[in-house]
Order: sequence, then C-alpha cells, then structure tokens
Amino acid sequence: MAVVLGAIGLVVYLRFESQLDDTINQGLSSRSADVGAVVERQNGTLGDIGNSVDQEENFAQVLDQNGSIADASPQLRNSRLLSPGQVRRALAGSIIVDGSYPFEDRDPIRMQLRPVRVDGRRLVVMVGTSTDDRRKALRNLAGLLAVGGPLALLLASLAGYGLAAGALGPVEAMRLKAAAIGEHEPGERLPVSDADDEIARLGTTLNAMLARLETAFERERTFVADASHELRTPLAILKTELELALRRGRTREELELALRSAVEETDRLAQLAESLLVIARADQGQLALSTGPVQIDELLDGVRRRCASRARLRDRKIVVQNAGPTAIEADPQRIEQALDNLVENALQHGAGTITLGASEHDGHISMYVRDEGSGFPADFSASAFERFTRADQARGRGGSGLGLAIVQVIARAHGGQARASNGPDGGADVRVELPLRRGVSGR
Repeated sequence: MAVVLGAIGLVVYLRFESQLDDTINQGLSSRSADVGAVVERQNGTLGDIGNSVDQEENFAQVLDQNGSIADASPQLRNSRLLSPGQVRRALAGSIIVDGSYPFEDRDPIRMQLRPVRVDGRRLVVMVGTSTDDRRKALRNLAGLLAVGGPLALLLASLAGYGLAAGALGPVEAMRLKAAAIGEHEPGERLPVSDADDEIARLGTTLNAMLARLETAFERERTFVADASHELRTPLAILKTELELALRRGRTREELELALRSAVEETDRLAQLAESLLVIARADQGQLALSTGPVQIDELLDGVRRRCASRARLRDRKIVVQNAGPTAIEADPQRIEQALDNLVENALQHGAGTITLGASEHDGHISMYVRDEGSGFPADFSASAFERFTRADQARGRGGSGLGLAIVQVIARAHGGQARASNGPDGGADVRVELPLRRGVSGR
C-alpha cells in the first residue's frame, strides 16, 4: 500500500506540475506574439505596452543580436537576464528558458524568446513572468501529499486489518473449538457460518472429517470391546479346565477330557488371534497378497475336498457346480481362506447340501456358497460382514463373528466385494465378486 500510495502521489505531483507548466507556457506564447507584433509596428520598441504590463508579475525586453537592451519594462531597463548564448539560440527560433530576478529576493521566472525583424535588423523579443506562484503551488501539493500519504496509509492499514480480522474471525472460532474438542466430547463440531465462501466450505469439510473420525473411533472401540468379550469366554473355560485338572482324585479319563477341552479352547484362541491379525493388517493397508493365475474349477474342487471331512461329521454334503476353465488373477491362499470361511459358516448355521459354484458377468467372476437352511434373518444381510456380527439364532452356537468380516476384507483387498442374501428357494447365498483381469484366461 505504501508503494501504491507513493506511486499515486508521484503521478499526481508530476501531472500537476506539467499542467502548470503548460498553462504558463501558453500564456507566454500568447503574450510573446502580441509583444512581437507591437515591436514590429513600433520600429523596434515596446511603445506603450512596456508601461502597461504588470511590473510585479510580467515583464518584457527587446534585445539586439549582441544581447544589448534596446527597450524594456521599467523595472528591467538596466538588468540583463539573458546570456549571449541564449540570445543566439533565440535568433534561430523561439525558445523558453528559466531564470531568476536579478534582485535580492531572486524569485524564479520563466521567459520566452522570439526573433523579429525590423527594418532589416534582427531583434529578440523576450517576455517573462514570475513562477513564484507555481513554486508555491507545487510546495503546497507536496506538503499535502506528505501528510495525506501516511494518513491514507494508516487508514488503509487499519481498514485492511479490520477486514482481515473480520474475514479470519470464523477461522479463529473454528481453531478455538477444535482445541476444545476432546475424545470425551463425541458429536462436537466446528462452528460454520451461513456464508457460502471458502472458509464456510472448509468448516463443512472439517466437520465431515470429524464425523468420519468419530465413526472410525467408535468402530475401533466396539472392535476392542467385542474382541475382549470373545477372548474372555475361551480363556475362562481354559482356566476352569486346567483348575479342574489340577484337583486331586481326578481319574485318567477325566484328566484326558479336561486336556482335550483345553486344547479345543486353545485352538479357538489361536484362530481368533489369527482372524484379528488379518483384520488389523487390512485396516493398516498391510494385507499382503501373492497374486497369480488361479483356475476357478480347481480352486472350488480343492475347497470341497478340504471341507468334506467336516461336512461328513455333520452328516452334510458339499457339491461343486461346473464353473468351467475360467481363471482370475488373485492370491490363491487368501481366496481359499475366504471360501473356507463361507463353507464353515454354512456348516455351522445352515442345513442341507452346500453348493460351491462360480459365474461370470459384467467383467466379474462371482464365487458363491449356498446352503438349504433357513437363510439369514430379516435385515441381517446388510450387516453380515461387520466384525463380531452374528445372527441372533446363531449366538449360542460358537464362532467369533469374524469369519464373514475376513471374507469381506479379502474380497476388498482384491478389488472386489462380498455380498450376502437369501436364495429364492430359501437358504443363505454368500458371494465373493472379483474383477476379471485382462490377459488372464483359462486353460
């Protein structure tokens, strides 16, 4: 602002000075023409015009080509104002020069010199005027600029500070509110003004971020609470079995039964820990995949053989529908883990024959596991893949509620999605949909 005001002041000063000079020069040019015409008529003298001019402000002289005064206004009849060089220049053409009065006050003057010819003689007519008013006007203007410039700078600074403070006031309010929000104040949001500007949009975006963080924190708290609950039950059973085994008077059969129960609970704890590790790695973006071409028919048949013994123990049967020689680019171990979890879920909570199959549509391969049970309860499909979520009728039948959550984690790690629904004829239908990659084909 100081640079701008300084530039504006300089432009105003120079423009005002130029206009004053133009006004003075035009006046001198007009008077010079009039005096020159009089000198030509008066045979080289000023005549009566020499006494009629304002002796304080305006004056005139007639000089010969040597610079000698031929005639002049009364106050300058004995004062030479021009040098010989200036007179010689004037004989060649009209010029304007600056000087000063030859008196004590030495006031500034401006003179215009014009050549004239009288009876064959070459003369120079000089008319002049005092520029003291010009000097005073410029001095007054400079004083006004010197006072007004800093004052305008001060006012502009105060106005700029006020505007900046007003504009950044909402930012300060958001900062204070953000500093006051803690983990024990859920639902608190930053204040957002009604104005549709960048700061309001910033506040809206930050509030949306706070909502996402609050949801994530709540999910993590729920996850920790559910994990603690799931760990507490097998640990309590394991402790009870070991305490019973340490009592005196236990038979060999009772000790063996207690140890087998402890082994089962230990396996359950190990499986739960592995499931929690998979989910934690997925949350951190560190679920490693070792991808390669995977034949769908071989994959489904391998899952069937691996789960056949568990199915026979429950008097169940697993069949594979012909999927064809379709191949996908995936991590075979992770995909097998996801399908194993789906089969185990069908064995625990379903009934009848379990069907493994796959279908291709819209650039995706959909691998599904179906059973002939009662299917999912109403409104459960939407939350089936959430952590520690189980259907009400299955809560007392074992399981940690992480099997389907891990299926979803594996599907998303491959760029796909897991979906759960009930079949048209009853029974659960759970699918893992993965994209087909270009360049991967069947045998």
